[in-house]
Amino acid sequence: MKTDASWEIANTAARMVVEEGLEWGPAKKRAVKQLGLPGRTALPDNDVLEAAVREYLELFCGDTQPAELRALREMAVLWMERMQAFRPYLAGAVWNGTATRLSDIYIQLFCDDSKSAEIALIDHGVRYEVSSINGFHGETVDALSISSLCKPLHESIGVHYLVYDLDDLRGALKPDAQGRTPRGSLEAVRRLLTQPTE
Repeated sequence: MKTDASWEIANTAARMVVEEGLEWGPAKKRAVKQLGLPGRTALPDNDVLEAAVREYLELFCGDTQPAELRALREMAVLWMERMQAFRPYLAGAVWNGTATRLSDIYIQLFCDDSKSAEIALIDHGVRYEVSSINGFHGETVDALSISSLCKPLHESIGVHYLVYDLDDLRGALKPDAQGRTPRGSLEAVRRLLTQPTE
């Protein structure tokens, strides 16, 4: 159920996501603090926040965001092609269409051997940093993070390879509650790029 507070948090968080490039979780928490609400206030779910982000983009970024999204998707294709052997899938804002020039690119890899992705980056001469994040089921997965210049945007963009086990791939392709695919293959991203931007 969407309460007034939930919408207020979502709208405040949406501005932070778009204007500051904040990730959704931290944006919600900061919105609660900024609105002076109690720390235990229920946070809006991601569907509510996504609706608020889309509305904000339409109202304030309609003239710039489609071109920025396209540049990020083109860049994602290049980084997916480099790691094609590891079944790359694009996720996050660049996949779902809410990305701006401040958004990072998240590419999920599904590997027989998690270290093989690192070896491939080394072979490509790519410098990266390793960190750990929570995976689909709360397990720890490696994130291989790169900073790469996106020439059309004149910005350095974070590209993050999230390294999953090959067995995770089947469950990862299930649609969400609204029937949408939460990630896209290289072919799916290429198809998006053939569609006209609005």
